Amino acid sequence: MVHMCLGTVQFGMNYGINNQIGRQPTWEESFGIFDYALENGIDIIDTARAYGEAELIIGEYLKRNPKYKNSIKIVSKLKPNCINGSDIAGTVERELLDTLKHIDIDFLNGYLLHTPEYILNKDIVNAMYKMKKKGLVKNIGVSVYDMLHGFAAIDTNIIDYIQLPYSIFDQRGDIEGFFYKAKKAGIKIFTRSAFLQGLFMFKEDKIPNKVIKSKPYLSKFNKLLMEYRIDKIDALLGFVKRNNYIDYLVFGVEKIEQLKEDMHRFESIDIPEDFYKEAEREFGKIEKSIIIPSLWSDGQKAGQDRL
Repeated sequence: MVHMCLGTVQFGMNYGINNQIGRQPTWEESFGIFDYALENGIDIIDTARAYGEAELIIGEYLKRNPKYKNSIKIVSKLKPNCINGSDIAGTVERELLDTLKHIDIDFLNGYLLHTPEYILNKDIVNAMYKMKKKGLVKNIGVSVYDMLHGFAAIDTNIIDYIQLPYSIFDQRGDIEGFFYKAKKAGIKIFTRSAFLQGLFMFKEDKIPNKVIKSKPYLSKFNKLLMEYRIDKIDALLGFVKRNNYIDYLVFGVEKIEQLKEDMHRFESIDIPEDFYKEAEREFGKIEKSIIIPSLWSDGQKAGQDRL
C-alpha cells in the first residue's frame, strides 16, 4: 500500500518549473500545511540540507508543536558534494549533527545520500552505516535518478531506503526490474516527481523551450485523458498508487489548497486499469532528457532532481 510523504523543497526555496504561486510559501503558510497534513494522516516528511531553509522551518514548527516530535518521521539528506577530504566519517557525522540541530531532534527516521554517485564509494556508505549504529538515524539510503545507482544501493546489502523518480513518463523502476529487486531485498521505496515538477500541468502552448521536446508526449497524454474522460491529477497520482512495490509517494505543494486536493484525490482515485495499460505502452520509453529535470538545461546536468 502506497502512503503519502510530504516533501518540503518548496518550503525552503523557489522550486519547480510550474510554481503556482510564483514564490516559496512563507514560514507561516508552511506551518499551516504541516498542520493539515499531520492532522489528516500524513506521518512522514521528506527534507534535505540542500532545500534552503526547509530543515529550519521543520525545526521551528516542531518547537511550536512539540506533540509531534515523537510521532512524526523525518527523512533528510546529506548535503550534495560535501565530501572532499579524507575524513569521510567525520564529515558525514558533522553534517548529520547539523541537520539534527536544525530540526531540534535526537535522531532521524531516514538519512539519504543526496549525491547518487556516493553510493559507489564503500567508505561513504560505511560512514552512513556508522551513523545508524550510533543511533543518530534509524534507516539509511540514497536518492537517485539513474537506475545504475539504484541497483548499486541494493547490492550494498545495508541500504534501507531508496528514493527515485517515477511517473507515467518515467517508468524505469518497473521496466528495468528495479522495484522488484529492491522489494525482494527488503528495501522501502520512495518515489518522487509524479508531476515532473509541474511539467504535466502546462498547457501545450505554454511549454517552456527547455522542455519543448516533451510537447508530443504531453499532447498524446492529454488526448488519452480525453478519450477515457479521466482527470489529469487523478491519473498522475493513481499511476503511483496502483504500484504495490512503492511504499511512499513524496509530493510537494506550495499552498494548503493543493495539499487538500491532492490528499482527497489520492484517497478516492478509481481509474480503469485499461487506461494505465495503454499509458504504459505509449510512454514506457521516453528519453532521459525529457523525464529527468536535472537534464532540462540543454541536455546537460543542471543540478539535483529534488522531488
